[in-house]
Amino acid sequence: MHAEHHYLAGLDLTGRRVVVIGAGTVAQRRLPRLVAVGAAVEVIAPEATPAVDAMAQAGEITWTRRRYAEGDLDAAWYALACADDPEVNAAVVAEAETRRVFCVRADIGVKGTAVTPAMGEHDGLLFGVLSGGRPLRSAAVRDTVLDALRTGQLDDAHAGADSRVSAGELPGVALVGGGPGDPELITVRGRRLLARADVVVADRLAPRELLEDLPPQTEVVDAAKIPYGRAASQEFINKTLIENALAGKFVVRLKGGDSYVFGRGFEELIACAEAGVPVTVVPGVTSAFAVPALAEVPVTHRGVAHEVVVVSGHVAPDDPRSLVDWSLLARLRGTLVLLMAVERAEVFAAALIEHGRPADTPVAVIQEGATRSQRVLRCALDGLGAAIRDEGIRPPAIIVVGPVAGLAAELPGRSS
Repeated sequence: MHAEHHYLAGLDLTGRRVVVIGAGTVAQRRLPRLVAVGAAVEVIAPEATPAVDAMAQAGEITWTRRRYAEGDLDAAWYALACADDPEVNAAVVAEAETRRVFCVRADIGVKGTAVTPAMGEHDGLLFGVLSGGRPLRSAAVRDTVLDALRTGQLDDAHAGADSRVSAGELPGVALVGGGPGDPELITVRGRRLLARADVVVADRLAPRELLEDLPPQTEVVDAAKIPYGRAASQEFINKTLIENALAGKFVVRLKGGDSYVFGRGFEELIACAEAGVPVTVVPGVTSAFAVPALAEVPVTHRGVAHEVVVVSGHVAPDDPRSLVDWSLLARLRGTLVLLMAVERAEVFAAALIEHGRPADTPVAVIQEGATRSQRVLRCALDGLGAAIRDEGIRPPAIIVVGPVAGLAAELPGRSS
């Protein structure tokens, strides 16, 4: 059956009965979108996958635990034949034909009266792709179009404040966590908003490659070059966000990692709120967990670490500004992740050992994680300061203290 034999239409299934015959992996893939659009879904099958069962227990669908029987499509608006048995699917399609209910047949698509397209959604735009019975081609085209829309390479011709309002996002400021460094690790929503920005205020650790993809008319403010010292810099950043937003521009504050993990994101939200500027928060993949993972260090592992604590290392343990109880941290048996701690690493190691952390505790130091320049240093806690000096480790780097830092040696082909 060729693609031109189908007529694409958007169905409003809100509150309308949709019957799905079968509860295997095929049905499992189809159900979430049906639920998302508000359809009243009944699944009929003697058995179900754990995921389908969980949807039924959560009340998202109704699961009738038996085989299909003639009459099950009564009062249905739409049907999907997803049973493992081709004869059952054929019977479902036949009943649907009699009742004039459009029906998708999962096993032999050309024998149904409807076909599920490869669907994509972007900024309030929903589109489907059909390719005449070649689902892999449909999916490939859908993914290509989505990627182009999200990066701004494909213009969907509705730029401006009205488009953002219709998509549920008001003009103002978006606090976007850019992830640990690799431009592909930003969230889909973060990348979509970045492509819509009139002004981008970017940190030094934000993924630089993302800025190269911005439209030429986008103004980029390099927050790393703002003068007058750290405290004044934050004040200037807040002012930059607010003034541009009040001028009617959509501003993206792009940071590395997650804006709310030692990224001063909430300070910026407070400043915007006080100025009456709406804020959209887009969490990012935090470097505290992602960078160790990329260096083969799981911050938790069954039977090894039942807790993980993330600590800022911008002040020393004896600094009166410190809010950290280092004696308590030393007594923990799990994982300690230190951010911004390279300069004072030796002091932190000494404090932990002084309060009871074993001197031979494994440590991993990952410099410039999630980038092409990533380096990994492994040592014991009592040798941390010397190892950092000897290897010339410099910021940005993440320090992981705990048994998990030594697990990589257990991987096949690795030596301890």
